[in-house]
This record gives sequence, C-alpha cells and structure tokens, in this order.
Amino acid sequence: MTDLVVLEKNEPVTTSLIIAEGVKKDHSSIIKLIRKYENDLNEFGTCRFEILKTKGRPLEYVCLNEQQTTLLITFMRNNDVVINFKKNLVKEFYKMKKVLSEISSRQQNDEWKQLRSTGKLTRKKESDTIKKFVEYAENQGSKNARRYYTNISTMENKTLFFIQEKFPNLREVLTGQQLQVMSSADQIVEKALLEGMEKEMFYKDIFLLAKERIIMFSEIIPKTIVPMIENLKLKGGE
Repeated sequence: MTDLVVLEKNEPVTTSLIIAEGVKKDHSSIIKLIRKYENDLNEFGTCRFEILKTKGRPLEYVCLNEQQTTLLITFMRNNDVVINFKKNLVKEFYKMKKVLSEISSRQQNDEWKQLRSTGKLTRKKESDTIKKFVEYAENQGSKNARRYYTNISTMENKTLFFIQEKFPNLREVLTGQQLQVMSSADQIVEKALLEGMEKEMFYKDIFLLAKERIIMFSEIIPKTIVPMIENLKLKGGE
C-alpha cells in the first residue's frame, strides 16, 4: 500500500484513492460518498477535487485534510478491513503532525538558522557554477542542459539521504548536521564542475565526475534519514 498520509503544501492530507485502496472499495464508491456528504465535509475546509492524468481516461480524485477524513470514515460501515484502516490512518496523521511540529521547532533554533543561512550562500555559489555549466553544455550541443539544475540537486539528495517524505524544499527540513553535509556536497559539486570545464571535458563526463565525488563523499558520511525525527515511535509498536 502507498503512504496513507502525504504532504500537500506542508499540510498532512490523504486522498480518495488512498482511502479506496485502504478499505478495499471501488474508488467510484468513495467519490460517491464524498459527493453525498460534500457540504458537511466543506465545513472543515473545501474539498479539493483534482485530476490525475493517466494513460487512459483522466481520473478525478479528492484531497482531504485530517478533519475531513475523520468525518468521512465515520460514514463508512465497519468491518475488520475498515477498522484496521481507520486505526492506521489515525496513527499516520498523528505521526505526520509530529514530524511537522518537530521540524517547526527545529527551525526556531538560532544555530539551525545560522547553518541554513550559511548553506544558502554555498548553494548560491553552486547554482552560479551550474549556470556556467549549463551554458558550457549547450555550447557542446546539449539540448536539455537546463535539466542539470534539477538533476544535480536530485543526485545530491538521493546519494546523501534516505528521503521519507516529499517537501517543497528539502533543505528546510534537514537537521543542522545534515545542512553541514549538504553544504559540503555543494562545494564538492561546484569544484568538480569548475575543474571539468577548465579541462575542457565533455559535459556528460563532467556530470559523472561530480556524481562520483558525491558518491565517494557519501561513503565517508553515511546516509541519514530525512526528515530526521527523534522518538517518533508510536505506541503499539508502530
């Protein structure tokens, strides 16, 4: 099963698709239930109907916040599957709120703020170098060089961290130690790009050089979990 609760603009939500899978019902029946009680659900926030693009016909689904979800599942007839799903959903909403609370608390720490500020400067230098690298790659014939802005960030993130949740800006949820690791990685990438361009290497080989050095760095600094939250274990072994 997919994650029961996900983040949308830093708010824990679930979807009609997740609920349908969790209670072993057709998605259409969940949509029908939502429409039946839409006015009641809207008292806790407007139900957000979204369209999921698929290879076939576009699929309509609904994003629901915790209060809307809690109300919706009270309208469902209980059986072992539904009861088990309800319990797991409650635990997941609780866990996600705890994650966001601890991240918010961390961000108020003066030491964290200083590390984040320093990291932004390092990231700015790296981004300026990536801009030069993109132009360098385009001059060598690359048609998609601008993707390196994303590709390099993704490469760093996936090599250095076990990412458990999607956040608009991963760096905002890192611990102080993780911010230091990220700043070091930014400097490693920047140096590799500059070195490769100075040696007039092929642009794809320069990217591989940067990637190899980040991998070597990750072997010295083991991967850590993001978000890193202490004492998150829930009662009942969850």
